Amino acid sequence: MSSRAVTTRSEATARPAGTPPGRLDHGVRQRTRRSRVVTSMLAQGEPLMWLTGGGLVLCCVMIVGLLGLVFYEGFRTFWPQPVESFELVDGQTYWGEVSRSEEFSPEPSLLENLDPAAAEAARAEMAEHEGELRRHLVRTGNFDLTSEHFNWVSDYELVDGQPTRPEWAIVIERLSWGRFYGQPVAFLEDGDVVVEGADAVWDRYRAEHPVVRDRYDRMRHLETHAMARLNHRVEQARLERRQAELDHGLDSPEWRAADAAARQVEEETAQQFADLTDEIEALRAENARQAMRLETATGQTAEISLGEIVRAYPANQVSTWDKISLYASRWSEFLTDEPREANSEGGVYPAIFGTVVMTLIMSLLVVPFGVLAALYLREYAKAGTMVSAVRISINNLAGVPSIVFGVFGLGFFSYIIGGAMDQAFFAAKLPSPTYGTGGLLWASLTLALLTLPVVIVATEEALAAVPNSMREGSYACGASKWQTIQRIVLPRAMPGIMTGTILAMARGAGEVAPLMLVGAVKLAPELPIDGIPPFIHPERSFMHLGFHIYDLGFQSQNSEAAKPMVFTTTLLLILIITGLNLAAIWLRTRLRRKFVANQF
Repeated sequence: MSSRAVTTRSEATARPAGTPPGRLDHGVRQRTRRSRVVTSMLAQGEPLMWLTGGGLVLCCVMIVGLLGLVFYEGFRTFWPQPVESFELVDGQTYWGEVSRSEEFSPEPSLLENLDPAAAEAARAEMAEHEGELRRHLVRTGNFDLTSEHFNWVSDYELVDGQPTRPEWAIVIERLSWGRFYGQPVAFLEDGDVVVEGADAVWDRYRAEHPVVRDRYDRMRHLETHAMARLNHRVEQARLERRQAELDHGLDSPEWRAADAAARQVEEETAQQFADLTDEIEALRAENARQAMRLETATGQTAEISLGEIVRAYPANQVSTWDKISLYASRWSEFLTDEPREANSEGGVYPAIFGTVVMTLIMSLLVVPFGVLAALYLREYAKAGTMVSAVRISINNLAGVPSIVFGVFGLGFFSYIIGGAMDQAFFAAKLPSPTYGTGGLLWASLTLALLTLPVVIVATEEALAAVPNSMREGSYACGASKWQTIQRIVLPRAMPGIMTGTILAMARGAGEVAPLMLVGAVKLAPELPIDGIPPFIHPERSFMHLGFHIYDLGFQSQNSEAAKPMVFTTTLLLILIITGLNLAAIWLRTRLRRKFVANQF
C-alpha cells in the first residue's frame, strides 16, 4: 500500500465529510509552511536570553578585570625590585629601579638628531620590532642632587644594549627627599671616617641602624604624646581664664583666680617643656653623629645621616627570604605609620582610622532615622498627596549629586549648627572655631543624609514583604499595633533593613566629594580618638582613604612615584569596605536563619 494512501486517526477524525485526502494534506502543509514563516525568533525569547546573558558576562568581565588590575598593581607595589645600571652612549649613567617599560613609535626627527652609533642601533631595533622602539621609565631618585625622580632610557641609547646590575647598589628610603641610590664607601662618626669599603660599611650600618631607629621612635613619642599633653594642659588653663573673663569680666575675683591658676600651670610646665626639648634635641644630635657616605652612578658623593634612613638594603644581593621580609616590613609601615613625602611614601594609618570611624558613625546615624521614616510611611501614614510627595522627594534625593550634600553640610552643619555651638559652649576659643568648621561629626551627618534614601527604600521594601496575615494574626491575639510592629514585623524585615545598611555603608565609605568640604584633609596625624581628655574629638578634621587616593593621583608633586601608592590605597579601601560589608552580611544571614519562614 502506498504511504500517501495511509492517514492517521487524527487526520481522519479532523477531515470534513467529502474532503479528498490529498486536498487535506495539501492544506495542512500550507498551514505548516505559513506558521513557520510567521513565527519569529524574538517571539521564542532565545535571542533576548542570549543578549541578557551576554550583557551579564560582559559586566562580570569588566568588574573582574578592574579588580584584578587593582589587586595585581596593589600587591606588587612593595615588592623589592633590582637596581639596574644604564650606561648610555653619551657618557651618562643612571642607577635605579625600572618602574615600567613600553614600546613607542619615534618621530623622524628623533633619528636625525642622534649620533651615528645610536641612530644605527635605533634603526636596527625598529627593523626588528616593526618600526617601534622600547624604553624604560627608571626611578633614579637622588632628588636632592639631580632635582629629578625619574628618567626615560631607551634601549638604543645603551652602550651594550642591556643594563647591568651593580653588586653594591644600595636602596635607601629616607624621611625626606625620597629614595637614594648609591654605593657605600665610608661610615662616619662625628664627621670622621671610621670604616671604609662596601662590605665593612654595610656591616657597620646593620649594627648601628636599629639603635638609631629606637632613638627616633622615642623622639617621636615625646613629640606627639608628652608634648601634646603639656600643650593641652596649658591650653585648658588659658581657656578657663578666658571663660572667666567672658563670664565675670576682667579683674574680677573669678578672673584673678583663673589667671593665677593659669600662671601656675605655665610655670610648672615651662620646666617640663625645657626638659622634653633638651631630651629630644639630645636624641636628634645623637642620631646625627653617625652617617653613611655613598657614591652615586655619576660619581657624586653624599653623606646621609642614619637618623634620616627608614630602611636600606643592597637590592642586587637580597635573597628571596630577605625580599619577603622587606615586603612585610613595607606593608607593616603602610598600615601602621603616618604618611611622609607629601603622602607619596610612608603609611596611611590615620586615613584607615578616619575611614572606618566615619563609616561606622554614619551607619549608626542613618539606620535609626531611615527605619523610623520607613515605618511611618509604610505602617502609619495614610495614602494621599502628602505621602506620595514625600516618596517622590526621597526617590529624587537618591539622584542628587553628592557635592550638593557637601555644600549643604558645610552651610547647615558647620556654619549654622556648629557656629551656634561655638557661641554657646566654646566662646572662649573664638574666633578659632571648634565645631564651626569641617570635622568628623559633620562629615558623618552629611553622608548619613546622602545615604538616607537608600535605607528608607530598602526598609519599605522589607516591611512590604512581611505578609499581612501575620499582622492580622497578631491583632487577633490582642496585640497592639506597636507590639505587632516590634515583635512580628521588624524582626522579619530585619534582613531587608540590613541590606539597606550594607548598600548605605558601601556608598558612604567610597564618597569623596562631600568630604572635601566637611572635614577630610590632606594630612591629619591627630586622630579623633586619643589619650587626651575628653578622649573623643568629633570636631577634628580627619583623613579618608578616598580623599587620600584623590590627593595621590592628582595633587602629588611626584605623580609617577605616587602611582603605585594609588593602586595600593585603592586596594586597601576595597578590602575595608568588603570587610565592613561582610560583617553586615554575616549579621543579616543570622537574622534570616532565625526568621527563615519569610526571607527578604
